[in-house]
Amino acid sequence: MARGLIEKNATDPKNLILTNIDLDALKQFKEELHVQVTSDNKEAVREADLIFISVKPWVANDILEEIKPELNPDKHLVISAVSGLTIHQIKEQIGKIPTARAMPNTAMSVNESMTAICFDGNEGPYKQDVLQIFSYLGESFVVPENQMAAATVLASCGIAYALRFMRAAATGGIEIGFNSELSHQIAAQIMFGAAKLIKTTRHHPEREIDKVTTPMGVTISGLNEMEQKGFSASVVQGVRKSFKKIHEALEEDK
Repeated sequence: MARGLIEKNATDPKNLILTNIDLDALKQFKEELHVQVTSDNKEAVREADLIFISVKPWVANDILEEIKPELNPDKHLVISAVSGLTIHQIKEQIGKIPTARAMPNTAMSVNESMTAICFDGNEGPYKQDVLQIFSYLGESFVVPENQMAAATVLASCGIAYALRFMRAAATGGIEIGFNSELSHQIAAQIMFGAAKLIKTTRHHPEREIDKVTTPMGVTISGLNEMEQKGFSASVVQGVRKSFKKIHEALEEDK
């Protein structure tokens, strides 16, 4: 997120404070991005207006409890990227602090994230500010909170699914004769081109597939072999499995 905001000149790097219990983990960001770093979460909150919580779910409650005494409803806005932690659960800990949830993916570092956002129902004064922040980092969409689990799977986990396809395609390219570097460049560009094609035309993907699948041709032979091996079914099952995993985690929390 810090990289993406700085890349877009959205803020002075000195306005960003990154925290981590291990300062060595932040050394690279301090040197490369010239942001502030600290291991003191309370200090960071005192200096900030916007607090972005991006930690694993099992440590989120401790972090919120730690910073609670420093939070001011007239000053602070909390945006949580903690999977499965609802706005209601957050507010049970921190009180009437304006709160939103956002689920970006790692492509925000190159300003190409797809970020799901939901609000607490009283977002009028700050909704546009939140949307503006994430507009610097790629694209975003607003959903009701009961769709955040699905949004997390498709928009956040989805980048890993796409990268796994890219790796598989590149591995196939190596097998048919390209070196690793060139094969990965080709695979990355075809993914980029395919995504831009659909985003630009807004066509259904199958419409574009039809343009390159001639009767008895090379492309349709490859696609049919992939489908026979369960390509589409595996992807759908993987998405459903991730969605089920989120709900299992939510039930455990209850």
